[in-house]
Amino acid sequence: MVALPKDTDPDSPALRLTDVSLRRQGRVIIEHVDLTVRRGEKWILFGPNGIGKSSLVRMMSTRGHPTEGTVDILGNRLGKVNVFSYRNRIGLSSAELARAFPPEEDPLDAVVTALTATTGRWRETFTDEEMDRARALMDEFGIAYLEGKRMFKLSEGERTRVLICRALMADPDLLILDEPTTGLDLGGREIALRSLSRIGREDSARSVILVTHRLEEIPQGFDHVAIMGRLAGSEAEAYRRNVAGIDPDPGTIVYRGDLEHGLTSERLSSVFGLPLTVTHSRGRWAAYAD
Repeated sequence: MVALPKDTDPDSPALRLTDVSLRRQGRVIIEHVDLTVRRGEKWILFGPNGIGKSSLVRMMSTRGHPTEGTVDILGNRLGKVNVFSYRNRIGLSSAELARAFPPEEDPLDAVVTALTATTGRWRETFTDEEMDRARALMDEFGIAYLEGKRMFKLSEGERTRVLICRALMADPDLLILDEPTTGLDLGGREIALRSLSRIGREDSARSVILVTHRLEEIPQGFDHVAIMGRLAGSEAEAYRRNVAGIDPDPGTIVYRGDLEHGLTSERLSSVFGLPLTVTHSRGRWAAYAD
């Protein structure tokens, strides 16, 4: 029998991954991943493309399971508790979720149905207050004009902002933003980063994990970083192995801690396998190849 969700324990972590590994079609994607995110912490999950970040996002949002190890989310062990009983406490914005919406869905409905943790409004009814909150979120992210349109007609950047609004709609205990500035032009990116910085600086028990592979898209206010790299070697070596038809080494978390000690030139040069200079100015990060 599947257990019911536990009550929120303010002293327990919002998320804990313990010795997590994932194998798919005979290939080891990630291995020996350990991460603890406590209540109220704001984390960046940073790493190259193809390192396994999206696989971790699926697990953290109850949409995927590890091959080995355990994942505890808001006091519930993944695989032991009915995920639909607590999924509405997790706000998620991801490209995979975007593909789950019916093409004809109104973006406003895509936002408000976060309250029922469903994709595709059917017979659900929502209060005027709930609809007004959805509209207010869309206005904050500069997409109020999308009400009444259809999801399949939106640009990639518009869909991204709709999903961020949806992720925030239910005031979740755990907020996961997977590449939240994907597809945005310069203006849209800066609007989104301004709002995401407010989320990073908020004084609340909500835990936030923002996933990115671009240093310049790290909002202010986030105070922890988990950096993914290869169990052995660098991204440059992984590329050479791929070209030769050899599977790259699995991804794992090679650093967890504060941003200042994590995002160093030496560390990122090692992860990517090329000399990089990391800068941090006026609250924004960047990296350049030497």
